[in-house]
Amino acid sequence: MQAAARIRVLVVDDSALMRKMIPGIISTDERLEVVGTAMDGDFALRKIETLRPDVVTLDLDMPRMDGLTALRSIVRDFGLPVILVSSLTRQGAGATLKGLEMGAFDFVAKPEDAISVHISEISRELIDKIKAAAHGGRPKFREPQAIRMKELAQKAAAPVSTSPYSVVAIGISTGGPQSLTEILPRLPEDFPAGILIVQHMPEGFTGLFARRLDAICAIDVKEAAGGDTVSPGKVLIAPGGKHMKVKFTPLGLVSVLSESPPVAGHRPSANVLFHSVAEEVGSRAIGVVMTGMGDDGVEGLGEIKEKGGKTFAQDEATSIIYGMPKVAIEKGYADRVVGLDEMVPCLLKLMAGRKETVG
Repeated sequence: MQAAARIRVLVVDDSALMRKMIPGIISTDERLEVVGTAMDGDFALRKIETLRPDVVTLDLDMPRMDGLTALRSIVRDFGLPVILVSSLTRQGAGATLKGLEMGAFDFVAKPEDAISVHISEISRELIDKIKAAAHGGRPKFREPQAIRMKELAQKAAAPVSTSPYSVVAIGISTGGPQSLTEILPRLPEDFPAGILIVQHMPEGFTGLFARRLDAICAIDVKEAAGGDTVSPGKVLIAPGGKHMKVKFTPLGLVSVLSESPPVAGHRPSANVLFHSVAEEVGSRAIGVVMTGMGDDGVEGLGEIKEKGGKTFAQDEATSIIYGMPKVAIEKGYADRVVGLDEMVPCLLKLMAGRKETVG
């Protein structure tokens, strides 16, 4: 039986140290092969034409042709999946989020001290994401949405919702920034439920991501803080490095954050959020598992379904990685399988009390 062809990787980074260390990490896996390195975007594009890699790892902060300019050509013109290798600085996080919106497959965050043993912390993550990217299909290039100023006028108090559902809980990972940027701006300002999101991202990225979404959405989006109320027309995104739960208090349903240990490697964990939503909200909850590797959120989705809530899973055609939703569907925890284009119409129908058929 012929062995599967190895995944060919081009490493692009202006740091000579990283051009040595990243190939060293990649080469520890026998299924991967580093076919070349490049010190900036200009060299990278020339090497892509001759080396024909399957996946590109791309630093964003480079001289001459910067990473975002190179990313545009790599995704749009060559159709290659890209793993961004980003610094943990505010500037690095902002560029990374823009790169994900443009069509990069995913990212790994560089340790601040790359010379130390901390570089090994990203080894498994980098290898797993390269493998996933190689099998994720041709990426779609998107121009980043223009930022617009929100109306600063004070909003009228939200009317008491008559919707049968009060909370939408979403668990999402790889491909999440692209998918959320597509669906959340389509929700109306008077959406009658609160939305809670666990997006797998490290600390320092979720706050910028929330602000980016808030700028392009009619609904309000923010990184969750402890004690935030869960209310209609408001989106709370779990902070990187913290679990998010919900709890009923005299003030209503509020967010509760904790730094308890990661669950199955994740903090925040969609399972942690979904479990608390099932317990506190029960049949008035909608659970949604979207694109991502692994199975985070799957068991929690089953708990929401068991409590009488409605459950969705994203379909294969629109998932950048069909991991989390596939497991949810196979376990029978998803009432409906929904594409990105269908997601908002389905939610609005449910909010209005119109019956949805199982698909």
